[in-house]
Amino acid sequence: MTSVGETPVLVGVFGLLGSGNLGNDGSLEAVLGYLRADHPDAVVDALCGGPEAVTSRFGIPATRLHWYRGEYRTASRAGAVAAKGLGKLVDVLRTAAWVRRHDVVIVPGMGVLEATLPLRPWGFPYSLFLLCASGRLLRTRVALVSVGAAEIGNRPTRALVRWSARLAAYRSYRDTQSRDAMRAMGVDTARDEVYPDLAFSLPAPRVSVPSGLPGAVCVGVMDFHGGNDDRARAEEIYRRYLDGTIRFVRTLVEEGRPVRLLTGDQCDASVVAAILDAVDSSLVTAAEPASLADLMNEMAAADTVVAVRYHNLICALKTGTPVLALSYAAKSDALMDRMGLGAYCHPAREVDADRLLEQFRELEKRSAELRQALVERNLAAARQLEDQFTSLTAAVFPATDHTHAHARQESP
Repeated sequence: MTSVGETPVLVGVFGLLGSGNLGNDGSLEAVLGYLRADHPDAVVDALCGGPEAVTSRFGIPATRLHWYRGEYRTASRAGAVAAKGLGKLVDVLRTAAWVRRHDVVIVPGMGVLEATLPLRPWGFPYSLFLLCASGRLLRTRVALVSVGAAEIGNRPTRALVRWSARLAAYRSYRDTQSRDAMRAMGVDTARDEVYPDLAFSLPAPRVSVPSGLPGAVCVGVMDFHGGNDDRARAEEIYRRYLDGTIRFVRTLVEEGRPVRLLTGDQCDASVVAAILDAVDSSLVTAAEPASLADLMNEMAAADTVVAVRYHNLICALKTGTPVLALSYAAKSDALMDRMGLGAYCHPAREVDADRLLEQFRELEKRSAELRQALVERNLAAARQLEDQFTSLTAAVFPATDHTHAHARQESP
């Protein structure tokens, strides 16, 4: 609590928030819950991809991450290229001005130090570098909290990510592989800790008791075309993933199993449409989740989950529902291994429907055993995140610095 005469700490949250990715917004929700519990007097606002959505859902002021509104559209005409280039320069000043108003800036989870999906260096990696560099220059503490990382081959992206991490005042990772990746890229990680993903601190819904009869299967889908290094075969990867998923869903339907299709990002809707078109059955339905809570409610009612997106996996694990991962990156394998389901991973780039069905049946045979194990793992994850929030408070919320932001605001 803030004492009489003290000014409240000013906290900024930063990232591709409010842009349609449920996992990113779930990480923000977790951090806001921590701030409400441990720093109830903190004044919070965001610099993010979808400011209107963040303000509407979370009730905090938000500023658009990029000055140029066409940042995420491909620039082909000379005018658009020039506007995008100008935007990069303007964003230097905009980011610094925003950072200067805060005592602390938190980057809540997300894979901000990785390029496991297609990513250009002058997109988010550049924005993150501007944030961390501004924080160091203006003496605002930037905290990268339970973030994901992976070794990056592209040299400009690698350099921006490496310097972003070096300039941050606090770093923690959501798995050991992320910390190892940053060490391999030249970041001193000796003081960096590993904690579970922030979404494990979110409340879980009440879980229904399985009837013992074959029930519904949730299938989390993704508009998946591989990563940065797969651009040459992106369409081939997508077709193989989609065809294998369609065959898997069709087999379940032929066995009389209801299938519920779930997304994790707005862009996944096209995959849902393709599956519904290919498997014409009333047993296949699609949900329209607007949050991780919606996803967890769907998964809590299912017997089993098969999913691609990282936070779809977390939602299944959080509800204690046995899940099979269509894994597209090491982070998914690490998550499944941490939660005791390392044997139930299948490569998203090379979907083999026969092998996938075989793994699915093995998973269902062990359902009762795995559900009990997940209860214990979830309790451990929640305790670890409580430790992380205590550590974060000690690292970036020193009481003597609570007045710094106001001093910066009032200085000429």
